[in-house]
Amino acid sequence: MCQIIGRKQEIAELNRAFESGRSEFVAVYGRRRVGKTFLINEVFRDNMTFRHTGLSPYDRTRKMTLRDQLQNFHFSLIRHGMEGGEAPRSWMEAFFRLEQFLERQDNGTRQVVFIDELPWMDTPRSGFLTALEAFWNGWACSRHNICFVVCGSATSWMLDNLINNKGGLYGRLTCEVHLYPFNLRECEEFFLSRNIKMSRYNIAQAYMILGGIPYYLDFFNPSMSLAQNIDALFFTRRAKLGDEFDRLFNSVFDHADICMSIVRYLGKRHGGFTRDEIANQIGKNANGDFTKVLKALIGSGIVSTYTPFGSDQRDILRYKLSDCFCWFWIHFKELRHIDETDYWMHHLKESEITSWRGIAFEEVCLQHIEQIKQTLQIAGVSSRESSFILRGDDGQEGVQIDLIIDRADDVVNVCEMKFCKSEYIVTKAYSEKITHRIEVLEKMMPSKTFHPTLVSVAPVRRNEYSDTFLSQITIDDLFI
Repeated sequence: MCQIIGRKQEIAELNRAFESGRSEFVAVYGRRRVGKTFLINEVFRDNMTFRHTGLSPYDRTRKMTLRDQLQNFHFSLIRHGMEGGEAPRSWMEAFFRLEQFLERQDNGTRQVVFIDELPWMDTPRSGFLTALEAFWNGWACSRHNICFVVCGSATSWMLDNLINNKGGLYGRLTCEVHLYPFNLRECEEFFLSRNIKMSRYNIAQAYMILGGIPYYLDFFNPSMSLAQNIDALFFTRRAKLGDEFDRLFNSVFDHADICMSIVRYLGKRHGGFTRDEIANQIGKNANGDFTKVLKALIGSGIVSTYTPFGSDQRDILRYKLSDCFCWFWIHFKELRHIDETDYWMHHLKESEITSWRGIAFEEVCLQHIEQIKQTLQIAGVSSRESSFILRGDDGQEGVQIDLIIDRADDVVNVCEMKFCKSEYIVTKAYSEKITHRIEVLEKMMPSKTFHPTLVSVAPVRRNEYSDTFLSQITIDDLFI
């Protein structure tokens, strides 16, 4: 096994399944490019009996048909040693041939069967799920040496048809692994393993753009600066990620155009929108089909939900864009239509990038709540994270807080996030602004105690106003 960054718990789960001594049905799922296939290949590399990958549906001009998928499956069987002949005409026949192949190969040792991108194989009216059910329930589950591992980037398909299946595959999974993007510490380890030297300030910026996705990080050139790498990935004429946004959606979602419309709309406001606002904007009815699309985006990790602080009403539920890559793409590849091949190098200090950094850093903090809570020594305290907006009027100034940690011990951390390279200086005006926000919250909820908390790159410079914040968290704390 080559070096795998992080993933200790996931590796332990996969090894447990391999060594269990009974039949195992393992599902690995997560966002596209997060490293699912790499992890499975490395853990089971020396024990793989059969491996197959479904055909990608990305080419929308020629959708993959049942015949294409069956022919590809047939070739995989031949590649692993089965005799040739005609391709199977149905999935029931295809899985029966797989059973025959595995029986011939069986010498009593563990047999790992890995099917990658399983959702791609389930073409319309193909009978795929029925055949998969027959393969597992009618044959594989009774053989003590089968470790059946399936994987897919179409997270909603994996959740609906395997993990939450209500039919013949109900409760059949013996192990499920949800693979998440790297956190900041794992990104740092990844860069070190590739001999890429980068400060934590720049690693955080890389995270703001690429969101801890290993496939994207692996494109970094050690001899180039962060800015040069970003230009090479996004802005040069043959940018390495030049068509990744379209591929991300077209290869994972059935209704890719609708998904992209939703994501583009969510990219207009960091605080997100309600379900009805989204439906009205993209011209769709907020019906069951619309719900399925939203669930698919949430399952993929691209969209998240929260209830604004102080409200428990379901109709106030907000949907927000939480994928860093999509945030960056929308703001710099679509909205601005940039044609400079060295754009990032030449505009680092301009206001549009500075403004984007502020919002992007807030999202990084939201994705590192565990590290923030650990630094605040409240890791064991149950909490709910959200934002808070109070519209102003003629008599009162509005209040907007991007991160509130509402704790079960009735303490609320009111977080301010500041992404600046040097020490942050709390001015008199800023101190008064924070004090005003706390007073507003205390009037709304007198039963709670509110703690102003600052998350910044460097420590606050000590002055007469620095004690405005009861707690301070630096970027180093996000790397624990």
